[in-house]
Amino acid sequence: MKDLFVAALGKPEGIVLFQLLEATQFTIYLSLIAFIGGGLLGAGITLLRIMPGKTSRKLALGYIWLFQSVPLLMLLFLTGLGAPKLLDVDINPWTAACVSLTLYASAYLSDVWRGAIESVPQGQWEGGMALGIPFFRTLKLVVLPQAIRVALAPTVGFMVQIIKGTSLAYIIGFHDLMAIGKRWANAPIDGTEPFIIFPLMALIYFCLCYPLSLTARRLEARLGKVGTRTPQAG
Repeated sequence: MKDLFVAALGKPEGIVLFQLLEATQFTIYLSLIAFIGGGLLGAGITLLRIMPGKTSRKLALGYIWLFQSVPLLMLLFLTGLGAPKLLDVDINPWTAACVSLTLYASAYLSDVWRGAIESVPQGQWEGGMALGIPFFRTLKLVVLPQAIRVALAPTVGFMVQIIKGTSLAYIIGFHDLMAIGKRWANAPIDGTEPFIIFPLMALIYFCLCYPLSLTARRLEARLGKVGTRTPQAG
């Protein structure tokens, strides 16, 4: 494949484009891991946040405040550079990046999902309790189907933030699109100047993020219309 790029574009342009596209796969992998891991952890935090007990709510709120207040760049420094020095252990850049982005994503996704659940009228909960339906069963059968429609668009939209957040992982040695692009931009080779490499990287990020942003807007518009539609009299 590399030879094909070189044959079509020549050197170094073909090599640069091939390596940037090859590195993009690691940006995508890291984004998916952070989204899935953050989603699973965020679901647990959301559950703690909406449970009746005050202790669970305080724990969830403290978690959200902590990881929303700490910049992602600082999380990467702490997990990728600080923890190895402090604990005298070797932490792989993949592990550090995945942990940092998962914590970052879980704090924001849990807040999004908590807001979606709280947007469901309180009468839905009260109706379930009046019928003697347990808390978790009311949540599963009555509240979640309504909350998912509210949460779907911002959840898809937040994936864009995760993709853009992966661009910071190069500071701990993670070899993704940003790391390879900066390496080429700093290389003393004609055809790899920053004014060529960085716009090319921006275009690749745009191709990753724009479809998600467009999907989020369409979901928001479609589900918003469904949510405001009223039954017609027969």
